[in-house]
Amino acid sequence: MLFAGPTLIALTGFWSGLSTYVTEFLPLSAPFGRDDDAYRQAWTIFYWAWWVSWAPFVGMFIARVSRGRTVREFVLCVLLVPSLFIFIWMGVFGSTALEQLYADPAGSLVKEYVIDNYRPELSLFGMLNELPLTGLMSTLGIILALIFFVTSSDSGSLVIDTITAGGKIDAPRPQRMFWAIVEGLIAIVLLIGGGLTALQAGVTATAIPFSIVLLLMCYSIIKALNGELRLIRK
Repeated sequence: MLFAGPTLIALTGFWSGLSTYVTEFLPLSAPFGRDDDAYRQAWTIFYWAWWVSWAPFVGMFIARVSRGRTVREFVLCVLLVPSLFIFIWMGVFGSTALEQLYADPAGSLVKEYVIDNYRPELSLFGMLNELPLTGLMSTLGIILALIFFVTSSDSGSLVIDTITAGGKIDAPRPQRMFWAIVEGLIAIVLLIGGGLTALQAGVTATAIPFSIVLLLMCYSIIKALNGELRLIRK
């Protein structure tokens, strides 16, 4: 993707986006002195709630696979490396899509899918359609999307199964399959009943009460680390 598209523009967009993110992180996180309230609610606040709602599943899953690792290894492998990969991914794909939009504003498939018809789920394939090896790249995109959904559902059902089994990691496999099916059915019902808006509302509704638990967990980890530090010093 990096070499098939406008390589120089993608690299420039990556560095520009990274520097803008660092300098504008605090101003864009604050709700004061802004005139883009609709954007803030639809993106900033929603994605805050989105990550909070995912915290129980992803947190317990990462804690399980990270057992025996140091805090330094955890921060490097779970926070820094994935964040850098996301910056590169967004920089390359975003810069390529914007370049296509600016180069041909009237005929760009990105404009047709995202701006004219608002079908963002097709924007990736519209962008890939204007690059070499369209069929191969589109197939890889579908495979990556499937891997994302499968691994997300698998980790979520694993955590729920562990909780309902009282912390056991060797719970019956049909029980884990049951929770995976329930997750899929809930998502289908929300999408059919109200589309993406209903799904977003459901995510936000579940995240608000858990945010209180998350604050308590932040206090708990600080207390636990301080206690471990005192033991080491003794």
